[in-house]
Amino acid sequence: MIITKTPFRMSFFGGGTDVQSYFREYGGSVLSTTFDKYCYVNVRHLPPFFSYKTEISYSKLERVGKVDEILHPAVRNAMKMLDMRDIRLTYEADLPARSGLGTSSSFAVGMLNAFYALKGKYVDKKRLADEAIYLERNLCQEAGGWQDQIAASFGGMNEIRFKGDSYEVLPIIVREERKQNLDDNLMMFFTGFTRFSSNIQKENLCNEKDHLQQLHDMKEIVDEGVKILTDNHRDLDDFGRLLHQTWQLKKSVGKTVSTPIIDELYEKGMKAGALGGKLLGAGGGGFLLFYVPHEKQQAVLEAMKQLLHIPFHFENGGTRVIYYAAETYPLEEK
Repeated sequence: MIITKTPFRMSFFGGGTDVQSYFREYGGSVLSTTFDKYCYVNVRHLPPFFSYKTEISYSKLERVGKVDEILHPAVRNAMKMLDMRDIRLTYEADLPARSGLGTSSSFAVGMLNAFYALKGKYVDKKRLADEAIYLERNLCQEAGGWQDQIAASFGGMNEIRFKGDSYEVLPIIVREERKQNLDDNLMMFFTGFTRFSSNIQKENLCNEKDHLQQLHDMKEIVDEGVKILTDNHRDLDDFGRLLHQTWQLKKSVGKTVSTPIIDELYEKGMKAGALGGKLLGAGGGGFLLFYVPHEKQQAVLEAMKQLLHIPFHFENGGTRVIYYAAETYPLEEK
């Protein structure tokens, strides 16, 4: 039996420039971090006592005789890709799916990590990220970028740079006290709306050529964000103001990014004392992130009282196996 634990991510700057159709030509850059909310994938071989061969438990329960009968596209394609058979897979998470935190990619990374561990193989973080990207973008044909899989696999606060068909992960070197202050000044609220990121991404990709300058500007903001974090002489509150700037740019890239309700909630937070913020993920719903100086946080909590406040802290571990018990299980021949 294997249990993997994989973090969710929040993207601060550069979202949209991690899409291959953009960064192949112009290069891309994203500043993001993982935080202490996770998904857990439990995988074991299914004992041969049942009429079905595979059991998959997520928001639905699937029991099938053949891998091709699995409805969940990521599970079906991952099992075929790695020749997984006769398994029971269970998915659990600290936060809801389709909420702008890269949950589907965290699941993909954690699932692949668990499958390899069940085979008795260690796979490094780069390979897990690469194969999760291939699984979601090629095999499942889901629209979107590459940052989520990379963030979930590597963990921590990083600048991820994209060029050609490759990427590099650059950890952000920040003094611990400054990083803790940033952690303390960020507040996250659940709007209650969930949506399929792939659907939002498809519409935004249709508009990509019309908004190249906005994407160029969003990429440049990443450099400014890194400078704010790494220069101890800079006012950390500038990070919050930069979040506001990138949110205004992001809204101009696609009409589905925000909604009148999201706009109203955002304005309430700003009037209560937030210096900036953004909707996490592709848009349309999910989690609102605000940068709020400590003395204004109670006012923002009051302004957002109709929403669920989600306390969190940064994490650095990325995906990992947290339980491993070897099995002796002879697979039947195909």
